[in-house]
Amino acid sequence: MSQDAARLAAATGDSDLLPIAELLREASALVLTGAGMSTDSGIPDYRGPDGTRRVEPMQYNEFRASSAARRRYWARSFVGWQRMATVQPNEAHRAVARLQRAGHLGALITQNVDGLHQAAGSPDVVELHGALRDVVCLTCGERSSRTALDARMRSDNPGFVVRGDEIRPDGDVRLDEVDVERFVVPLCTSCGQDTLKPDVVFFGDSVPPGRVEYCFALTDAANALVVLGSSLAVMSGYRFVRRAAARGVPIVIITRGPTRGDGEATHRVDAALAPTLARLVAALGC
Repeated sequence: MSQDAARLAAATGDSDLLPIAELLREASALVLTGAGMSTDSGIPDYRGPDGTRRVEPMQYNEFRASSAARRRYWARSFVGWQRMATVQPNEAHRAVARLQRAGHLGALITQNVDGLHQAAGSPDVVELHGALRDVVCLTCGERSSRTALDARMRSDNPGFVVRGDEIRPDGDVRLDEVDVERFVVPLCTSCGQDTLKPDVVFFGDSVPPGRVEYCFALTDAANALVVLGSSLAVMSGYRFVRRAAARGVPIVIITRGPTRGDGEATHRVDAALAPTLARLVAALGC
């Protein structure tokens, strides 16, 4: 038994993480994270324990085709952003950053759009689905920051106050139609159209091909893949598990509940992320 494994056994009295600690002691693994990383920060994931969606997210084609859909999205997102902007990284985010800095984890691909990995200090983060902090105009391509857009929306909607404590993974909330109808939609400062969109991949949209190819290159270069907090229900993230499995590299999956990649996993732990990752940090002495 290695010193790392002995430390883990002494600290926890169990052995479920011993092979993972041994693997990470020798490998700088690629990391793939999902919504489960951020639940302890107060952001629920899209799916319940049975894998079904808790909420129905905005669809990309609907957003593009309908001014009414864009009004509904921005009204809900305006309220949700006030809460999303205050969310902080949790212990799982910080543990991942520590394992990266110690060299046990390498580059990180996240399916999340909340920016919490970077806030926790993680280097080498690829935001597979984009980030809520960035805004793009679908008409002219003008880019801007969500902070600047939020200031404009506040100015245009001085009396728009909706109470509640809901928050969703994409930063919006549920609103009554009467509230949506009184919201003043933001316009692009360059072309004047109402086609601003957060620079994230909506459901029904596709990840930019160049980003996918970069993530495939990271997968091909990795000597292990660690999946954290993802059910892998959509191909967007699952394809990297399939790619790693085809190469025969070890695959670790740590998350609550079943995942689409359980059949490819070399090591599978069904447990809460924060305490599990804390045990790995202790075992690896970082």
